[in-house]
Amino acid sequence: MWITPEEVLLANALWVSERANPFFILQRRKGHGKGGGITGLLVGTLDVVLDSSARVAPYRILHQTGDSQLFWSIACGSSRKEITEHWEWLETNLLQTLSIFDNDDDITTFVKGKIQGIIAEENKSRQAQEDEDCGKFREAELKMRKLFGMPEEEKLVNYYSCSYWKGRVPRQGWLYLSVNHLCFYSFLLGKEVTLVVQWTDVTQLDKNATLVFPESVRVSTRDTEHYFSMFLNINDTFKLMEQLANIAMRQLLDNEGFAADRMLPKPCKTLKNVSALKRDLDARAKNERYRALFRLTQDERLDGHTDCTLWTPFAKMHVVGQMFVSNNYICFASREEDLCQLIIPLREVSIVEKADSSSVLPSPLSISTKNKMTFLFANLKDRDFLVQRISDFLQRTPDRLCGLTGQSVSHSNTKGSPSTPTSLPPTPPVLGTGELPLVQHYSSSLPTAKQGLLSIYQKDQTEDLGPKATKEKMKEESWNIHFFEFGRGVCMYRTSKTRDLVLKGIPESLRGELWLLFSGAQNEMATHPSYYAELVEQAMGRCTLATEEIERDLHRSMPEHHAFQNEMGIAALRRVLTAYAYRNPGIGYCQAMNIVTSVLLLYCTEEEAFWLLVALCERMLPDYYNTRVVGALVDQGVFEELTRECLPLLYEHMQDLGVISTISLSWFLTLFLSVMPFDSAVLLVDCFFYEGIKVIFQVSLAVLHANMEQLLACTDEGEAMTILGRYLDNVVNKQTVSAPIPHLHALLTSGDEPPPEIDVFELIKTSYEKFGSLRADVIEQMRFKQRLKVIQCLEDTAKRSVVRAIMTESAFAIEELEELYVLFKAKHIMSCYWGASSTPAERHDPSLPYLEQYRIDSGQFGQLFSALSPWSCGMHTATLSARLFRLLDSNKDSLINFKEFVTEKMESVYSPLNTLLPLLSKKDAVVRLHVKIKDYKYYLRMWAKEKEPKKETIKDLPRMNQEQFIELCKTLYNMFSEDPLEQELYHAIATVASLLLRIGEVGKKFTNNGSKKPELQPLPAEDVPQQEKEDSSGEGGQSLVSKALAEAQLDNPTPPANVSDEEAKDDTSISSYSVVSAGSLQCEDIADDTVLIGCGVGGAIGGNDFRRGSAPDADWSISFEQVLASLLTEPALVNYFEKKHDIKSKMAACKAQRAVERQISSSSDHELAQLST
Repeated sequence: MWITPEEVLLANALWVSERANPFFILQRRKGHGKGGGITGLLVGTLDVVLDSSARVAPYRILHQTGDSQLFWSIACGSSRKEITEHWEWLETNLLQTLSIFDNDDDITTFVKGKIQGIIAEENKSRQAQEDEDCGKFREAELKMRKLFGMPEEEKLVNYYSCSYWKGRVPRQGWLYLSVNHLCFYSFLLGKEVTLVVQWTDVTQLDKNATLVFPESVRVSTRDTEHYFSMFLNINDTFKLMEQLANIAMRQLLDNEGFAADRMLPKPCKTLKNVSALKRDLDARAKNERYRALFRLTQDERLDGHTDCTLWTPFAKMHVVGQMFVSNNYICFASREEDLCQLIIPLREVSIVEKADSSSVLPSPLSISTKNKMTFLFANLKDRDFLVQRISDFLQRTPDRLCGLTGQSVSHSNTKGSPSTPTSLPPTPPVLGTGELPLVQHYSSSLPTAKQGLLSIYQKDQTEDLGPKATKEKMKEESWNIHFFEFGRGVCMYRTSKTRDLVLKGIPESLRGELWLLFSGAQNEMATHPSYYAELVEQAMGRCTLATEEIERDLHRSMPEHHAFQNEMGIAALRRVLTAYAYRNPGIGYCQAMNIVTSVLLLYCTEEEAFWLLVALCERMLPDYYNTRVVGALVDQGVFEELTRECLPLLYEHMQDLGVISTISLSWFLTLFLSVMPFDSAVLLVDCFFYEGIKVIFQVSLAVLHANMEQLLACTDEGEAMTILGRYLDNVVNKQTVSAPIPHLHALLTSGDEPPPEIDVFELIKTSYEKFGSLRADVIEQMRFKQRLKVIQCLEDTAKRSVVRAIMTESAFAIEELEELYVLFKAKHIMSCYWGASSTPAERHDPSLPYLEQYRIDSGQFGQLFSALSPWSCGMHTATLSARLFRLLDSNKDSLINFKEFVTEKMESVYSPLNTLLPLLSKKDAVVRLHVKIKDYKYYLRMWAKEKEPKKETIKDLPRMNQEQFIELCKTLYNMFSEDPLEQELYHAIATVASLLLRIGEVGKKFTNNGSKKPELQPLPAEDVPQQEKEDSSGEGGQSLVSKALAEAQLDNPTPPANVSDEEAKDDTSISSYSVVSAGSLQCEDIADDTVLIGCGVGGAIGGNDFRRGSAPDADWSISFEQVLASLLTEPALVNYFEKKHDIKSKMAACKAQRAVERQISSSSDHELAQLST
């Protein structure tokens, strides 16, 4: 490629000149290509270690004038062909022009200007993303694709110099991190190391330091471990690895491929060696931290942040921290944790103005809100730019809100990610549209639309002026004082005093309001007015799997509470759960959602409960309530790790009993609501909405610590469960003003002696004292490690489930089925990011059983067939693969799932002769094929499926016409090529073909005499005119085959005009090996380089008369039994097809190569050089 001219002082150092003229020199890197000796090895090693561009571009062109010692590099190339094209262009277009100049400086200026002009023209046609990437990075991406055979779709994110430990020996080289692969390449003194690992195969990612391995990164897969060290910045590399592995796990979990952010702003200047994808991932990581810190919605994008100070009127001081600005919010977080946090929605902002600077208050900025609050920021580095950005966002905010108010809710947001939809889903077609909701299911006049269920059912209760009520009044007064001092609503200052009030318990009258505030649900509800009402009307009345599960669980949701012992509470719960299941079908409904939602409805209106449920499922408890409760399993693993760190003695004992995994799932999924008295558990929910998941971990550890002595004395799991159950049953809230609610788990309590009561406030206080050092960022790091383990464990479980479900229907062994499933799924995943004929969503349906979820198209199937097939059919392999794919595709959707992939039709490739032959004939004859091998497994399968309709047998196969018979012969000829018994097999198939042709001719006589049965009619040829009847008194089948084979001696094999593209392709794919005449088959020997042709619609059958435009004989046909009987007369054919093939070796070879689809062999750079020349 042309490169920007650069000075070269030593032109011949490590380079060899191959061509030269007065103005240009073409050079090759020493050691590249053939030979090179020790010099080549040393140069190659230096190029790898120093990341020289010569590694990927071993050819270059220099410009030189006269006697000057200064050279200019103007072009480089990865192959001799590429650099030769550039050289010829220079000779054709510049040499004559340059000879006119008199001044050498003018020549150099002209050449440099010409090359820069060419580069500028090329850049215009490049994509925007490529324009953003610097030349050095594009060069590295080209190098990666060349070394590892990656396609254009595979994008490099970043690359690092490091050492890869192979045994105890480090190999210095380069680590390439792409979107889907981790690759390493090293070339030292002739020894090459190439490593490719798919991110979806990674089971563990650790950063550690040992005596053997200095500060290093360990990448673990199911089969092995890889160690990398000697990084310049190991933390940056490890964070990027974590991000890419997380993307891969999301792909396994939700089948979501990586999509680059098209809205990413361009950098002010080109960043050296930083790709657009790397900037994209860095921006995503910052956005995730920003959203998690302030509990913002998934579509919020951080625009920037800056250091500043905030004036806090309650403390009369300036607090140092950072200001964050995004498209809808201005946020502040103090440098000291819990000192002060602030969230200002732009929808609440009324005035933004710059105040006068002073030595005491430099660069101040004042922001006023609609509720008369004013916030003063100072020490802003670039205040003018910040004000401009805030003004830009404010100009968009009113228009957007007006649009939300006046337009349909379905247009409220279009940026939500698929996993967390924030807009109304499209309305699916419903039967009986005319009957759809004429009745309004939700209106603002409903009691539950105005207040929580607890308020409704406590109206009639007489006011109790006892000590508990007095305590509740004191709490309310404390909060009112806090609101007066720190503000009320979204713009409230959040400090350590706020947390202290939460830990003391939120008053029941304020619980719904503060839950909405602390969870961030209030922001979503404010920006999506009437969303819930419209969603309910769309969702109600539909019958889905989720609605059936919801109806089944409605009366199990807090049945002990009087609010859910009547239709009002049940109807409200039904509407909220159904609306959310319709909003997010990826989650739908999961058990435990009903318990949490019923508690939300006690303190909130329906709409508020809905948005709190959205915040829980999509932000605060990610992946908790999907079909496999992945999030809860991840946090279960985190809890086990925390127990090992904080309570090591108890951890060992509990692991032996297997208790931790049993208890933690119910604790986390319901936030203790199902295992603790309601009045106590709701206090934990208060803390959870303010602090997040860390509170649940703290309390869980405190519960184990409080029962440590008893648990250590346990001898079995049941005893430990009883101890913990009794303890939690007796965690009481002595300050509650609500009527006592009987707790279902109280049945565990022994009647002999009631256990002591535990004050829930003391439990919370203890959890903060003993385990309050837990940090949210540490928990997220632990979650990442556990997520890799959990998802890969679930994938292994799914694989075992698939094998168990299909093992009785398949002749493959269990180990073979497992390996086939791995290969099949790898093809599916690879098609998701390397392009395919259909989208990933069309290929993956999580509602189906595991063995039917993943599907591949004919292209991926062809690759698997070529790798696993026991025969090498040359160019005819694609044709045979296409026929088999059409056979396996039972529902004709152009995709096959794993169940279809391993049926007996696929097994026929490794099965005896009678199950295989129908695959080898023409495509239309095999679409209706269903073969059964009648052994004991057959009878077991028939017994299990006796209610299913009877499948077709061999006798139900249609008869084979002449065109299909020719296709069969062509396929067989290709299969026998390069076989050790090739000549014997050709002899046998020629004999069988002659016999079958005579049988077909004899059958014609019976057909012409009127004895043809209607059900035995052969399938008609596609778009072929009716052929004139052949004279049956001639040479018969013997002469037909003789003429067909003799036709193969034509010098210029050209298919006739009326032959289809596929048939013409098949014609050229016939084996080039000789065919030996045998028996009564009369034909001359065919030369070794002859290609058999003319077997299509207008092919050679029938001699010269047939070539003049006649069609296959429509009356000629044979049955499958006749083909099978004829083949069984030849021992060579019987032995060939009955020979058992070992699929394990094929799968092992395929597995070794499946990490990446290599386009060329890249085993060494020397081979690449030879290929390029």
